[in-house]
Amino acid sequence: MRIVFVCVENSCRSQIAEAFARLAGRADVEVYSSGSRPSGQVNPKAIATMRAIGYDLTTHRSKGLDELPQVEFNWAITMGCGDECPNLRARHRADWGIPNPKQLSSAEFDEMRDLIGAKVRELLAGTIA
Repeated sequence: MRIVFVCVENSCRSQIAEAFARLAGRADVEVYSSGSRPSGQVNPKAIATMRAIGYDLTTHRSKGLDELPQVEFNWAITMGCGDECPNLRARHRADWGIPNPKQLSSAEFDEMRDLIGAKVRELLAGTIA
């Protein structure tokens, strides 16, 4: 299964979603994240919130849609950023409606991280999108 998580900057939400999918350790899942207008860096708050659960997000980098492989994805998940990414080939699409976390406090950022983690686990279990 191929999954791509997309938000505008590829600096917070989509990076966290990619990290949770990687943490699942499933050999049958290829996971990517990308942004329609990548910021060029991963948000320090995203790095800190993932470090708190033992994942090193400093190994990730902010990437554009043009850096994705030219394949059909099983799922293209947008994060509530208003991007539809019509040029991405995907069998299924969903928007998770997660607000931009840039201005959130650390505690709120952690809540957003946990929400994304739960949604990724449900997606991988095939229970929701």
